[in-house]
Amino acid sequence: MKDEKDTERIVEGFAEPEERVRENALRPKLLSDYIGQESVKEKLQILIDAAKKRKEAPEHLLFYGPPGLGKTTLAHIIANELGVNIKATAGPVIEKAGDLAAIITNLEENDILFIDEIHRLNHSVEEIMYPALEDGVLDIVIGKGPSAKTFRINLPKFTLIGATTRAGMISAPLRERFGAVYRLDFYDTESLAVILKRSADILGVKADKEGIYEIARRSRGTPRVANRLLKRVRDFAQVKANGVIDINTAKAALAMLEIDGIGLDNMDRKVITTIIDKFKGGPVGIETIAVAVSEEADTIEDVYEPFLIQMGFIQRTPSGRKVTAKAYEHFGYKKPENGELF
Repeated sequence: MKDEKDTERIVEGFAEPEERVRENALRPKLLSDYIGQESVKEKLQILIDAAKKRKEAPEHLLFYGPPGLGKTTLAHIIANELGVNIKATAGPVIEKAGDLAAIITNLEENDILFIDEIHRLNHSVEEIMYPALEDGVLDIVIGKGPSAKTFRINLPKFTLIGATTRAGMISAPLRERFGAVYRLDFYDTESLAVILKRSADILGVKADKEGIYEIARRSRGTPRVANRLLKRVRDFAQVKANGVIDINTAKAALAMLEIDGIGLDNMDRKVITTIIDKFKGGPVGIETIAVAVSEEADTIEDVYEPFLIQMGFIQRTPSGRKVTAKAYEHFGYKKPENGELF
């Protein structure tokens, strides 16, 4: 899998730690201000209201879905709505049991522990987390061999909120300990336009409706990408235009960034055209595609494919990846006379 720090694509949903900090100003603080994901919002509102009435911590929650859709934002919103503290960390950061103990023992009653990319938790750390989630205790082993001693620490009641882009990599025992699991889906253009209008107001960016919509429809259904593009188009408008984002300014800026009308960038186009040009549209294995485009197979599978599949340009089949008729049409290729296209 490609680490967040390794990606520099403007249309990628992953974010570096520095960008996450800058995003805080744009994050909604309450569930009523959160745009999109209506089904998830409705369920969370009931969970939050019930927890408030019982004056106790809600059950452990897991959010999964592509990066940049608002999993971290929802975790912070839940903490704000409940009026409790939230401690945020990430799976790769918790390397040993002592790291987990240091975090959990500093939690107060009903606090929230948020673990991003929870599927990357160390296996040994994951195992000692089970009694913490179920029984509210943490068993720490000090020393090795016959002289080893086990210390049991009683923990305050807390809620674990996990987030992951790869739900299938979470072990079954850990997944079973979440009381509720929610999937976040890509956003439609109208929802992204509302998010962009709110972000523009916060950032003091002047933009008309058409300019906002042009950015929204090229944002790959991802709020993080939309906000990132808004900032880039803002810079372009200030330097090359009159500082106002209208449709012409938005189109010119996004053309300079080499992002087409539906949000595809150079690597997206390279993946599709490579399958068509070199492998007759498929089927072709992911490892072969990776070699052909000089990229890691995991990166293609985790970073590029989800949006291409969502757009209907690629289909996964038992025999490999196939390019669809829609992709042939979008890229201006003649459809093969003999060949099954979806």
